[in-house]
Amino acid sequence: MADRPSPQTWQPTRLVRVVESYDTSTGTTKVATDATYGYLKALGNRQGPHVLAAELVASSLARWFGLTVPEFALIPLPADACFDLPRGARVQPGPAFVSRHVNGRTWGGSETELKMVENPSDITRLVVLDTWLRNCDRHPPDLKVRKPNYANVYLADTEKAGTARLVAIDHTHCFDCGRDFTERLSHIDNMKDDRTYGLFPPFAGFVTRSQVSWCGAVLESLQREAVERIVATVPAEWQVEPQARQALVQLIHGRAGFLVDRIKSGWVPELLDPPST
Repeated sequence: MADRPSPQTWQPTRLVRVVESYDTSTGTTKVATDATYGYLKALGNRQGPHVLAAELVASSLARWFGLTVPEFALIPLPADACFDLPRGARVQPGPAFVSRHVNGRTWGGSETELKMVENPSDITRLVVLDTWLRNCDRHPPDLKVRKPNYANVYLADTEKAGTARLVAIDHTHCFDCGRDFTERLSHIDNMKDDRTYGLFPPFAGFVTRSQVSWCGAVLESLQREAVERIVATVPAEWQVEPQARQALVQLIHGRAGFLVDRIKSGWVPELLDPPST
């Protein structure tokens, strides 16, 4: 069973300075806060407010699932703290999502780098998380529709030379691939989507049946009330209507049960077309 995540101690309260905005659909911006550096996603981004809700809810679920997630918080952005984003967008006042900067690097895509990871069991857990939450923005199930995003696999520095720690980051496209949340979230096709998400070819050799079973046991412990509490943290300013919130809760809890049944039936994430050797 997963250890429950410890309370977060990183609690920024205000934006101090904009360092750099990146040309992404969500306008991710490196900022200095009153509690060190972080990466901010705010209202006014080109993708809309619901990707902020996806980030908050999925990051909370990843922590609950036992993965290492950078500490995160919501901070208010007053009008006088708003700033321009690439491609003509501009941050709007209201609550913003900010995650703490962690020293490290994005994964280059090699199996050699993965062998340096000190928490290799989290590779399996990350694949199961992405499949559970339908995260199309790490490694999508259909590469004809969307390309894999290696930048969403982050290797944090550790105190031991030659090692790194796998960290789960960037969950804006969980649940419905960046679309606005509506009642359709809980449609049966989404609930019983049996495709595998998050499985980069180099991940396949690190996926173990024992870790998949561990994931199934954790998912089986998920209470609907816990999901409701997490979804309730989404600010009203992010414009997720009550019916959409209910559908999101139903999707998260229902897919957990769906995956539990699949795991008990022997499912293990695997490549449909393994790379040739």
